Amino acid sequence: MKPIINQIVRVGLLMIAMTAAIVSFGQNENYYNISGIVKDAKTGEVIAFASVSVPGTDVGTVTNSEGEFTLKIGKELKATTFEISHLSYVNKKFNIDESLGKHEVFYLDQHVFQLSAVPIRPLDAREIVWIALRSINKNYSEVPNMMRGFYRESVRQHRDYLSIAEAVVDIYKAPYTGFQADQVKVFKGRTGSNVKKADTLMVQLQGGPHVALLLDIVKNTDMSIALDNLDNYQFDMVNIVNIDDKPNYVIGFKPNISKTEPLYNGKLYIDMDKLAITMAEFSLDLTDQEKASNFFVQKKPAGLIFNPTSTSYMVTYKNQNGRFYLNYVRIELKFKCDWKRKWFKNNYTITSEVAITDRHEDNIVKFASQEQFRGNMIFADKVQAFTDENFWGNDNIIHPEESIQNAIKKIAKNLKE
Repeated sequence: MKPIINQIVRVGLLMIAMTAAIVSFGQNENYYNISGIVKDAKTGEVIAFASVSVPGTDVGTVTNSEGEFTLKIGKELKATTFEISHLSYVNKKFNIDESLGKHEVFYLDQHVFQLSAVPIRPLDAREIVWIALRSINKNYSEVPNMMRGFYRESVRQHRDYLSIAEAVVDIYKAPYTGFQADQVKVFKGRTGSNVKKADTLMVQLQGGPHVALLLDIVKNTDMSIALDNLDNYQFDMVNIVNIDDKPNYVIGFKPNISKTEPLYNGKLYIDMDKLAITMAEFSLDLTDQEKASNFFVQKKPAGLIFNPTSTSYMVTYKNQNGRFYLNYVRIELKFKCDWKRKWFKNNYTITSEVAITDRHEDNIVKFASQEQFRGNMIFADKVQAFTDENFWGNDNIIHPEESIQNAIKKIAKNLKE
């Protein structure tokens, strides 16, 4: 089992200078633009990472960490409503015509379960996971799909953004049966980087969207959290929650054995009716700091002490016509770097995410070898070749966080000075 985390981070003393781009929204008379913020109807708190989609289609996006979203809907779809859903909330539809030209608040109501009315299977947690993995060919696509996704990665030192790179990507999603690998190519993208910090330690993600696809734990059971061997973990029933108006088991897992590589702690969400994995949240076990540190770093300068402080991974799937498809992946890594015999320490946060915004199954063709973005590539470097002045265009993307908008504007201002 080759651990995914080894492909995620490369730390080195890299000198990077990239041009900045100002955020702008492209308009097209063939599309409707819906934007707003999603909040809890009772508490008023923002709802991060909620799915926003057009019912009956494969068009959608995801709210950012501040609950904001922008959804672009082709007029040829003749859609009248869009839908917002999130874990433990009741799905809610909104009228497109009533939401045009506004940036309003969309409220979701919490879903309250009457547990006595929910049928509980006479199975233990491990058995439920075992059945879910044996039901992959029934619950997930057995044919290749072509997906369009939006990918973003950023690197922060404390609160300052050192690098921002994002792209619209095309994804050849191989069948969940068999051994074909997923493929990804960059359609268009852009970068922003704080050139005034070029003399400090630079951190980059290796593998970009290619690595994000490896976090599809249903397809890659032998990678990421290593579900190919259930003896790796202890499983416990934690709760029952609602996802897309369907009850889901929440099954916690934690390392059951000690291995040369650290394992994970987390939760699996499994549809009670289909027994399909609909979502997973997990983090690397950092109990053994030395083991965890060696697990991450492929390259670092001499004298640098590297310590991961937290990791967070999330992958979600969406049910469409009885089959579940990859919907959203998010990775967040936090770590501290301390230089020997020097007075300063630095804290870094790496975030990457990919949201599937469209999908089809017609006339699917694999990408040529030279078109593919591969796991040994640095996304922030490669994406510059795909820079598009009209980046926002008509593609659905994850709405930028306000902090990212301000960061890019600040970078552009610095470049002019």
